[in-house]
Amino acid sequence: MLQLIREHWFSNVRADLLSGTVVALALIPEALAFSIIAGVDPKVGLYASFCICTVNAFVGGRPAMISAATGSMALVMVTLVAQHGVEYLFATTILTGIFQFIAGSLRLANYMRFVSRSVVTGFVNALAILIFWAQIPELTNVSWIVYAMAAGSLAIIYLFPYIPVIGRIFPSPLIAILVMTGIYMYGNFDIHTVGDMGQLPGSLPSLIWPDIPWNWHTFSIIAPYALTLTVVGLMESMMTATIVDDLTDSGSNKNQECRGQGISNICTGFIGGMAGCGMIGQTVINVKSGGRTRLSTLTAGIVLLIMVVFLSDWVGQIPMAALAAVMIMVSIGTFSWDSIRDLPKHPMSTNIVMITVVAVVVATSNLAIGVFVGVLLSALFFANKVGRLLHITSHLEDNGERRVYEITGQVFFASANPFRHAFDFDEALPAVTIDVHRAHFWDISAVEALDRVVLRMRREGTTVDIVGMNEASKTLVDKVAVHDKPDAEKLLEQH
Repeated sequence: MLQLIREHWFSNVRADLLSGTVVALALIPEALAFSIIAGVDPKVGLYASFCICTVNAFVGGRPAMISAATGSMALVMVTLVAQHGVEYLFATTILTGIFQFIAGSLRLANYMRFVSRSVVTGFVNALAILIFWAQIPELTNVSWIVYAMAAGSLAIIYLFPYIPVIGRIFPSPLIAILVMTGIYMYGNFDIHTVGDMGQLPGSLPSLIWPDIPWNWHTFSIIAPYALTLTVVGLMESMMTATIVDDLTDSGSNKNQECRGQGISNICTGFIGGMAGCGMIGQTVINVKSGGRTRLSTLTAGIVLLIMVVFLSDWVGQIPMAALAAVMIMVSIGTFSWDSIRDLPKHPMSTNIVMITVVAVVVATSNLAIGVFVGVLLSALFFANKVGRLLHITSHLEDNGERRVYEITGQVFFASANPFRHAFDFDEALPAVTIDVHRAHFWDISAVEALDRVVLRMRREGTTVDIVGMNEASKTLVDKVAVHDKPDAEKLLEQH
């Protein structure tokens, strides 16, 4: 037990404390922006980011992962807040957490195995593009000082690690933020800072109880939003956890992460925060800055609260140009450049899935829709590929009186038609044997195709024998098939 605690909390203390501090700085403008998107007071997003990050450090399934208020979740909340008010948002956040905890308890995260590598790559690339694109407003129609600060920040971020000794001790993004903030405070330049994005809260969060009628009508209002937030939040969190698994070459408990996200959102709703989920951008900042354990996540949450409540005058003077540079670094580091270089090597279907996910996510700014489209495309390509592996050969026996068809492969909805068309119904032999020793029937489409073949043969006066069916296929055929039942033709047409 002590060994596990040390591994998950205290095996990387210095780097975790520093990386968590960097993440806390990067969370502030994001939380403010997402509060504005959702149409709520800035403290709603800031309190949410503190609570989700802090609680998830203890109950989440992926060490070093950062969860907080996110843009994808905020977009879902806009209509709810506009039509019913912020109190309904708090109740929705609590219900979202309950749904997410149930999803984790039902082990629904196991279905992440159906998300192909090309979908993950497309998701990562799209996110990198969105992160970069989100920085453009901070770097357009601005003075030369902003460009100089952004360029200087990027120079520090990429060159500071090469300085002997100290370059390996302190995260370069933190140094860039501190240096540019010092320059701004010394020069008192007229540029956009964190303080310009909204009023930072001046007090600690307190427990609340959503001031709404707790009845069925309220549930009917908030449940659809909570379900949507549950799906979006868990999908983004699972993808974030998968990316951290790859970056750190380690595993994580996805179902625990679902439960952890649920507990975090329940707690958030009771302190006046909005629902959140895993943040890939800030998580990448954490990992790239050296964060590896739960301590880095806890540090991010605690330092965020300390800064916005007790150090708001200082935090408000951080130039947005410096934070934009940090996020540009994140977008460059997040993008899978190998996926572009390897396009000629990869199968066309893989490239299509990856590019489609990128296009859909960038066009809709909705990561969940992009992943859904990618999974659907991957499934269609897979079904098409497996369906084409069906091979059917035949030969004559019994002095040409019987034809034996040998089926090899998978018979299901994608291969049902090729299965039917492989038989010669005009040959009109006395007997036909369908040998399925090396075949498997997966669904009702496959069984229906078998029914049609058998009944067509019998109409031509041919005796049909089916041999070699495995137990699983036989169970399905016995349950669904009609070719051996009375009024088989009529039953088949009814299907």
